[in-house]
Amino acid sequence: MIERIFVDDNIKEMLIDEYFKKALAKAGYSHMEIRKTPIGTKITIYAEKPGFVIGRRGKRVKELTETLENTYKVDKPQIEVKSIDDPNLDPEVVAQKIASSLERGMHFRRVAHAAVRRVMNAGAKGVVVIISGKLTGERARTEKFMAGYMKHCGDPSETLVRKAFKLAKLKLGVIGVTVKIMPPDIVLPDEVIIKDEEIKEVSEEVME
Repeated sequence: MIERIFVDDNIKEMLIDEYFKKALAKAGYSHMEIRKTPIGTKITIYAEKPGFVIGRRGKRVKELTETLENTYKVDKPQIEVKSIDDPNLDPEVVAQKIASSLERGMHFRRVAHAAVRRVMNAGAKGVVVIISGKLTGERARTEKFMAGYMKHCGDPSETLVRKAFKLAKLKLGVIGVTVKIMPPDIVLPDEVIIKDEEIKEVSEEVME
């Protein structure tokens, strides 16, 4: 019974997180924390623009609270909003900005190169931006933009590398945007210092 409740709670948290990702995309939503208290459920939302989450006179946060209570059956939700330390080190925010820029018609290479530079300038150990889909024509392909040091496999890749995925809807079709960031404050036993942070670009055609 306890295991069932635990699973149900995890599923609910995933659904709420997905709801926030869509509803608060323009606010630069990063992630959330949920903690049950004696007087209800405390939900902390981390975003680039807390004011967008709160809304004028608290209207937006009130709407979010009502949705949590009525749709997701959260017991007495109490929302707290906090700003993230550095948006350029948050893959959710970086990926969303790339997707939004693509939807506004900006060229994918220009957008990706700019994003990689911002991430590295923020102090990241490494970053990978992957853009996949019909970028300039009928044939789908994948473009990768990389700088610094990155773990691609093993436990460090799963536990230390921060990842996010977003979709951009263009006239040619849907474009997938993946961002992987190696944060500046982690220490790896086999860490190698990369002095040359020149952005590397890899192009791969996707066979249909």
